[in-house]
Amino acid sequence: MCTIMCCCGKKSGITKVNEGLKATVSRGPDNQRVVEIKNSDAEISGIMGFQRLSIMGLTPEGMQPFYLNGSYAVCNGEIYGFKKIRQELIEKGYSFKSGSDCEILLPLYREYGAEMFSMLDAEFACVIFDGQSGEFIAARDPIGIRPLYYGIDKDNQIIFASEAKNLVGCCKKIMPFPPGNYWKNGKFVCYCDITKVDNVIHDDLEVVCGQIREKLIAGVEKRLDADAKVGFLLSGGLDSSLVCSIAQSRSNKPIKTFAIGMSTDAIDLKYAKEVADYIGSDHTEVIITKDNIISSLETVIGLLGTYDITTIRASMGMYLLCKAIHQQTDIRVLLTGEISDELFGYKYTDFAPSAEAFQQESIKRVKELHMYDVLRADRCISVNSLEARVPFGDLDFVKYVMAIDPKIKLNKYNKGKYLLRHAFEGDYLPHGILYREKAAFSDAVGHSMVDYLKEYAESQYTQEEYEAGIERYDNARPFTKESLLYRDIFEKFYPGQSEMVVDFWMPNKEWDGCDVNDPSARVLSNYGASGT
Repeated sequence: MCTIMCCCGKKSGITKVNEGLKATVSRGPDNQRVVEIKNSDAEISGIMGFQRLSIMGLTPEGMQPFYLNGSYAVCNGEIYGFKKIRQELIEKGYSFKSGSDCEILLPLYREYGAEMFSMLDAEFACVIFDGQSGEFIAARDPIGIRPLYYGIDKDNQIIFASEAKNLVGCCKKIMPFPPGNYWKNGKFVCYCDITKVDNVIHDDLEVVCGQIREKLIAGVEKRLDADAKVGFLLSGGLDSSLVCSIAQSRSNKPIKTFAIGMSTDAIDLKYAKEVADYIGSDHTEVIITKDNIISSLETVIGLLGTYDITTIRASMGMYLLCKAIHQQTDIRVLLTGEISDELFGYKYTDFAPSAEAFQQESIKRVKELHMYDVLRADRCISVNSLEARVPFGDLDFVKYVMAIDPKIKLNKYNKGKYLLRHAFEGDYLPHGILYREKAAFSDAVGHSMVDYLKEYAESQYTQEEYEAGIERYDNARPFTKESLLYRDIFEKFYPGQSEMVVDFWMPNKEWDGCDVNDPSARVLSNYGASGT
């Protein structure tokens, strides 16, 4: 990961950007550069800052901001297929100084303007200064895999930054930049709604599953390309196991896989080891305790920038696992299994009353990914100076799955996510793993982990303190002692910024069987064998 920060306006100051970047040194520990952006009359138009984590094009020439004939660009991103694009640009007369994928952005913008964003197969957040027009343009990928926030400073200038913590103290209100949009001339323009379906796919089950298989394989393969070392998070669940299996089948040596679990009742460790043994990976287990969890809670909420219960619970194990990887290895890139649930269904979507309801819920979850699972993966990984890559977020893959007739995505097979499981029948995974019941990551690290967090929250408030505490908050009001604890800690780091998150992640309470007061699938009647 890297950090970008850009203050747009004549009253911009280098000090403001330098101060903001102090909060995210771990995102880009290799180098930092802050430059004044000047227009054609040599007047200051803004300030651009960049913190680098070297992944592609490791030479100094790959350091940003990039410059081209009066224009500047900063980008935290991974652009797939960039070598072909770069060659096409060379044939148009452009030259390049580095092997960085992001160096193609300014020539692309010169050729195509804002239309370029819809051409990219990428996960990215970027800001461009157009030296010809004197305008700033910011954009974010269609899912929001790479983070981007914005706020208005006291001089009424807009500031863009990779994380909300870059903007705390200089902007009154901080908001996430909407995925699939670009900002220009003071307005947001949607260049790609990844959830929009133009033509529903009515192919039969075997054809659909064949496409799912081929597109996911392609999504994994393109994410293996890096000039830095690559590792894999392996929970033993379906999604991460598929990513690891595909990657191992494309490697001529054992890939490095990592799993985490509580010292007492870890569910996933045994399944992760079964997968690792089956595919032949070089596997590492990380064991954590109650003390690790409780002592890390404030750190995790501070790095996340959320008060959401599910996100915080699931981040505890992920943060501690990535911390161990950072401390004990020289790996720089991690592939993960996020985004499968939003496409193929959670445990609670088994209760969807219709195909239309399932599809609408999937649309909602994909649109909100940048505030929940994607945010979790980015922050837990980047705070440990690593880069996250998410094969299930491949744009071609997501567009295809969203377009599948929701009637066949419904769980009418007595097995959730059946299409994905059926797509990979064969020798990719042991049958027991392929058809294992889903367990939420926060539960599968060990049921005791969530129990410890709840117990700790209970110890922090009397009933009277709890009732008084929730009254302090009008937006996204806490509804348990655990949620109040998380919100109180959040406010220490991000005072008054609760609107950055739309609400608590919860099952759809309008559906029969889903009117619950805890986001864990453990409280659902169909959880069954998920917890074993």
